[in-house]
Amino acid sequence: MPAEVPAPPTQTSAPAAEARIHRQHSPGLNVIRVISTSVTEFHATLTPLPGEPLQPLLARLADTLKHANATVVRLLAFGSVAAAGPTMTLLRQALRDPELPITWIEGAACDGQPLAGLQLQAIAGTEVERVGHGPGHARLWTDDAARHCVLSQLGPTRVSASRPEQARETFELLQAALAEAGMAMNHLVRTWFFLDDILAWYDDFNRVRNDFFARSELRPGSVPASTGVRGRNSAGAAVALAAWAVQPLDPAADTVLIVPSPKQCPAPAYGSAFSRAVEIGSAVARRVLVSGTASIEPGGRTAHVGDARAQVELTMDVVEAILISRGMSFEDVTRATAYYRLAADAPLFADWLERHELRHLPVVHACCDICRDDLLFEIEVDAVQSSC
Repeated sequence: MPAEVPAPPTQTSAPAAEARIHRQHSPGLNVIRVISTSVTEFHATLTPLPGEPLQPLLARLADTLKHANATVVRLLAFGSVAAAGPTMTLLRQALRDPELPITWIEGAACDGQPLAGLQLQAIAGTEVERVGHGPGHARLWTDDAARHCVLSQLGPTRVSASRPEQARETFELLQAALAEAGMAMNHLVRTWFFLDDILAWYDDFNRVRNDFFARSELRPGSVPASTGVRGRNSAGAAVALAAWAVQPLDPAADTVLIVPSPKQCPAPAYGSAFSRAVEIGSAVARRVLVSGTASIEPGGRTAHVGDARAQVELTMDVVEAILISRGMSFEDVTRATAYYRLAADAPLFADWLERHELRHLPVVHACCDICRDDLLFEIEVDAVQSSC
């Protein structure tokens, strides 16, 4: 991956064919289809309706994919750890995939339901390859520009080890899984780290991550986009990881670009090895993956301590500036996760969405600690736009 410098302007050469992007919204369900001549991607966000039992929700998910002949490559689930086992069993039955790649994290629903929401990515029109077995196995596919590899629910085998040792083993397993898929650490574009008690050991985690990245193929400034929040997992491990890697078919092409934040400093400036955003380009579409973003001022300190409404406003201004810098807007978002330290603050973001006429944004709302005890709100977004 290239160094974090201002990304060049969006592609100006005429694409072979633009992707068609279709959006569908109904209560509790957002589906975005990105259709090209070679691959169709499905991005679905499902949230329970008030008082909705699990079975109807899963039926809605199954109906979404029933006629698509699509293979699920990634499923992020936020809900209680107690609900993880039975719900994952039902999900695998509903989608008829006994090895469904699920990353289940305890991100409590703000309204107290056992499930906060599901975020699914599926691929049709091309072969999806499975590499490895078990929860951390990889799924790979190829589009017009690159090979893609996603890894789900990767975590340590030695859950009795210290938290830093568990983190180190997780990075080693990530590197090994990428190698098995024919990729390397420098193909990473996006990571998600869910730490069991993030406020107790985030500094230790950062030291392990920084050290591992320094010893891998990554160069300073070429680190992936990332999210790091609190989230227990059913294995009882200190950390659970999901990841996305991209291997350009043409090594000389600018398929992956590091996107800086116009309103924040690079995260490595204060010791966190991630990029503010990453863009993945092709002849037919561009996608921007924005890291978990919170109320942090340009110098790296927390802004608006104790004021959740102001933190929401600043955070969304920062995300919008990143999207605008790449010629996009919130209308291009395909997936978002909003994290709240306190469930009582969720209406503040709902109010922001209403005032900006974005009530149909495909977002899951989850309650969990963020990486600093004075941060009350964080959001991550993915966005896609046809190349032009």
